[in-house]
Amino acid sequence: MSFDDYARYDALGLAELVQKSEVSALELVDAAIERIERHNGALNAVVYKAYDQARQVAKSDLPAGPFRGVPFLIKDLGAQVQGWPRTSGSNFAQVASDDEDSELVRRYRAAGVVLLGKTNTPEFGIPGVTNSERLGPCGNPWNPEHISGGSSGGAAAATASGMVPMAHASDGLGSIRIPAANCGLVGMKTTRDRTPICEVTDGAVGFSVHHVVSRTVRDSAAMLDATGYAQPGDPFQAPAKAGSYLQDVSRSPGRLRIAWSAETPSGRPMSDEMIKALHDTVATLEALGHEVFEQGLGIDYRLLYRSQSLVSASNFSATIQRWIDQLGRQPNEAELGALAQRGWEAGLKITGQQALWGWQQLRLINRQILNRFETFDVFLTPTMSTTSPRLDWLDPITVPIKEFDRRQAETYGTTPPFNFTGQPSLSLPLWQSAVGLPMGMMFTGRFADEATLFRLAGQLEKELPWCDRRPPIWN
Repeated sequence: MSFDDYARYDALGLAELVQKSEVSALELVDAAIERIERHNGALNAVVYKAYDQARQVAKSDLPAGPFRGVPFLIKDLGAQVQGWPRTSGSNFAQVASDDEDSELVRRYRAAGVVLLGKTNTPEFGIPGVTNSERLGPCGNPWNPEHISGGSSGGAAAATASGMVPMAHASDGLGSIRIPAANCGLVGMKTTRDRTPICEVTDGAVGFSVHHVVSRTVRDSAAMLDATGYAQPGDPFQAPAKAGSYLQDVSRSPGRLRIAWSAETPSGRPMSDEMIKALHDTVATLEALGHEVFEQGLGIDYRLLYRSQSLVSASNFSATIQRWIDQLGRQPNEAELGALAQRGWEAGLKITGQQALWGWQQLRLINRQILNRFETFDVFLTPTMSTTSPRLDWLDPITVPIKEFDRRQAETYGTTPPFNFTGQPSLSLPLWQSAVGLPMGMMFTGRFADEATLFRLAGQLEKELPWCDRRPPIWN
């Protein structure tokens, strides 16, 4: 199989070629390795390579899953792969070799994928940009001087550049949807606990979920079919799905009530280009027969993020303490970046009463948000307030921390509320900016209702197709 042929197919398409014996899994692995070696120098998307192991696996009797033989990458945060190192993007919290696979990784293997390596992530997945002292910056295939988003920026850059057709990602405050928006991909944040958690910190406050970024809607749906069921022992299992998500992609969503908003938590207006893209999305949805109207969430964002900061800082401090217990020592000054150091120190100062007050207040605001969805089916907003900024402008290493906070608030803010509520939320690459950077629109559904989002996404993928768009770093 030629290099160009490999990049033309999505994951299900490649698996179909393997099933028909038109190509072997080993040929797919070699094509992926060729592309990684060609482009990784410009992007720094793949930070651990397991090529020899991947070739051996590709030559073995692979499971007859929906993605049999498809090359795949794991994010270097949370998920454990037996025998592989895990850094979490940190100079402190490193594991030389994990003893076993996470349950999610076992499900990926059962789906038939061949694991090639690990992708770049910022330290502990904290910022919305993939850059750290440990792993370095990850560039965007549409323009390597711009961010790929965070914290699944490595997964997004690898997928958007064609190294792999999809890759593992996780989302605690937007870390699937933001990279998808930056890199022109499909990014579904699933319902809370739809897929297995990978670390105790994922489930401690319930913000984080694991899934994939992909170039097509059907790949995202099919992988969720393969991995999205209860993990034994989970105390808070998501309601079971009604049927196949992959089949949902080709079903009509019917006439949906869709609320939209351009409100931002910071109060700063979104960029003119993003506002235009939002209005174009509204017009498209109306033309498709949906009932579309402007309506915000109507919540106190300051109170929301004040509450979340108490919960998150406490949780992060507990995470660092677990690493201290595991490693038998505290981090030295050079081992934590500025954001991680601040989070650790902030958490140490928060009392148990304050942490639980924050959690109680979050629950109260979550009810307000969830009650809003009694009056509409889907909530639409841009995934980001601006297009992808430059790496040097949104750099957590060189930009002073308070200025970095201000710039992040100017860029992001629409994604986190749905981590708190646990609702499914999906970024779709519907538009491009005047200079050719992707622009994502975010569609959020009712709790446990990924099906409606996949149906709507399938409709929009036909109406506003994006798969033929190719970033400069592609061939």
